[in-house]
Amino acid sequence: MNEIKFVDTTIRDGQASLWAMNMRTRHMLAAMPYLDAAGFESMEFIATGSRLKKFVRHLNENPWDWIKLGAAAAKNTPLRWHGPIGGRTMSGYVPQSVGELLIKKAVEVGIVYTRTGNNWNDYSALENQLTRLNTLGMTPVVNVIYSVSPRHTDEYFVQKAKDAAALNPWRLCFKDVGGLLTPERIKVLLPKMMEAAPGVTWEFHGHCNNSFGPINALEFAKLGVQVIHTAVPPLANANSQPSIYNVADNLRALGFNPQIDLEVLKPATQYFEFIAKRENFQIGTPYEFDEKLYRHQVPGGMISNLQYQLSLAGVADRIDEVLEEIPAVRAELGYPIMVTPLSQIVGTQAAVNVIVGERYGQVTDQTIEYALGRHGREAPNVMDPDVRDKILSRPRAEELAKLEPWEPTIPELRQKYGADISDEDLILLAIVGDDALDVVGSSSQKNYHLSSTLPLAELIHGLANRDNNSFVNIKKKNFSLTMIKPQ
Repeated sequence: MNEIKFVDTTIRDGQASLWAMNMRTRHMLAAMPYLDAAGFESMEFIATGSRLKKFVRHLNENPWDWIKLGAAAAKNTPLRWHGPIGGRTMSGYVPQSVGELLIKKAVEVGIVYTRTGNNWNDYSALENQLTRLNTLGMTPVVNVIYSVSPRHTDEYFVQKAKDAAALNPWRLCFKDVGGLLTPERIKVLLPKMMEAAPGVTWEFHGHCNNSFGPINALEFAKLGVQVIHTAVPPLANANSQPSIYNVADNLRALGFNPQIDLEVLKPATQYFEFIAKRENFQIGTPYEFDEKLYRHQVPGGMISNLQYQLSLAGVADRIDEVLEEIPAVRAELGYPIMVTPLSQIVGTQAAVNVIVGERYGQVTDQTIEYALGRHGREAPNVMDPDVRDKILSRPRAEELAKLEPWEPTIPELRQKYGADISDEDLILLAIVGDDALDVVGSSSQKNYHLSSTLPLAELIHGLANRDNNSFVNIKKKNFSLTMIKPQ
């Protein structure tokens, strides 16, 4: 029987897709024993940059709690980092030196795998980053990102698979970020790509936006892909990854041997359902097929951000106009793959066009930087030249063209923030800025409020980790638990 292994995305892409990255460290830690014991080959754990800012600015938590405590709790399952070493994002710029220090600290706590790529599938631009990751002790899985446009032909993807394989990666990952693949497309395209990259192990990471995610996972297995990315409900389905329960059961029915213990995972599902209901978070349910997805190709989690932007402008009822404008903007920008940050650049500019009432009458700084080639060196060459000229023929474009990001060394940052600052605090201040002052040097874990309304696993974990508790007794109906800390 063919063994199929699974990479769990619940606490990384699952919660990013459905919970807007609002999962707290205590939520993750309470679920980790079940996730860790289920037999996943690995778990995607955290993304850099915007995730660190989310912890500090919106959750008022120190992200090093998540990193260090989570790594310590994963006793059986390797954890994966996610994202590049450094560079330009929608939420700012991460200096290369800071990104490298961040990877170094992750490796120190035992996180030695990552999944990374280039938003344009530009593997010549990725080569140096892969070399640095390997030097730092982080083994990369390289994405080949799927998209639909006149540019993204069979020949395009075959060449990209060949280019990616030429980097001698540990693995390649076919990434369907927009949930656009269909079983028919997979049967035609995947064998050609695998033939172009002989001897390389492939993974499949797909979203469920078009409702085909679970079926697509089966098709990848049938064609020889042995590592599938799934999530644990309620953080599966919708625009997340397919449910581990559904995929594993169907693979078993097809004669495969899925390497997972589903019974062990059930308490994690019950726990996350409790959290979702208590916090009013989305519970992932399968979507119905929507042909309009193939026009705008907006990732599911981004729709809510667009609606929020429009509501701030007082035009929330114009979302359909924005979704109609997005395909035109994407075509004029050269059909970028709708992946962060490119999808946000396209979507935000489309919203501006609709609100202002004049196409490119106003443009965002990110659109200008895109036209300058700062979000991918391919962009200026594939854009509509008239649109590019219109974007760059304004004073703001001249200002941004003269600006280059500060690339400080670590000693220079220590001079700025203090010679005695820890590596962890230096990283937070360099990426998040002054907002991080409220959390640096502290652990937010010790300040968590505990109450009897918490799920039992979370309550036990919180009580056991309080320094001032030497004896804890919990009684509930026919359940009794006593914990005594050794002196």
